[in-house]
Amino acid sequence: MRTFSRLAIAGYAVVAYGAFVLSAVWAAGFLADRGAPTSVDGPATRPAWAALAVDAALLLAFAVQHTIMARAGFKRWLTRVVPRAAERSTFVLVASLLLLATFVWWQPVPTVLWQVAPPWSIMIWLLYAAGWALVVWSTFMVDHADFLGLKQAYRHLRRAHYEPPGFSERWLYRWIRHPMMLGLVVAFWAAPRMTVGHLFFAVASTAYIAVGIRFEERDLRADLGAEYERYAARVPAVVPSLRTNAAPSSPEPEGAPFVQARRTPRVRP
Repeated sequence: MRTFSRLAIAGYAVVAYGAFVLSAVWAAGFLADRGAPTSVDGPATRPAWAALAVDAALLLAFAVQHTIMARAGFKRWLTRVVPRAAERSTFVLVASLLLLATFVWWQPVPTVLWQVAPPWSIMIWLLYAAGWALVVWSTFMVDHADFLGLKQAYRHLRRAHYEPPGFSERWLYRWIRHPMMLGLVVAFWAAPRMTVGHLFFAVASTAYIAVGIRFEERDLRADLGAEYERYAARVPAVVPSLRTNAAPSSPEPEGAPFVQARRTPRVRP
């Protein structure tokens, strides 16, 4: 029975990861109006005010889930309901399902606000692709498998001790504290053709990122204390600085993982 339970948790983590991949690929096509079943710029099906009300409710549901489930207190409660090794996968699965629901039930408002012609539109599409590339790359900077719950489930399956990533600076985390958020903001706004619906998505999502970063920063300061305070004083949050952001001269522990955009509490999954 124990073996079956461990296999079930591993399978659950794989399903959650699959939902994440599907939602990420759908998101890229959704905002680009290419290659996805639905689009942010599809034909209107109801009055603009009603469409925006539905869209606001969908985005609010995702924001509330993301904010509540990311808090340490909720994680402690959740580990009393689901196995600790499945806590991160549960977060990933619920967030991915809410994103997919947003894309499925999104109500377009296709009134065009501005449109850019080639060659500038090509440059904007390249910027759009760069934004999504940064998002994906950021998950590997912070340990892709751990960030999406696969490592926790795998270690549990192998009956191995799981040790959460610690704090260190590598790659873009030497230059900005939240590179994933920067990539998302770029992807939201890099649109050669901007409609009312797309603008609403970009403004609302960017506003949530700004609020979410404040919550995240508060948790990181509470969890890491003076170490993170020094890091935050030296490295900007989202917009890179032209000044040199050299790390402290003390050596980094061998194998130390990256500074994470996702803070995991002391009660770890």
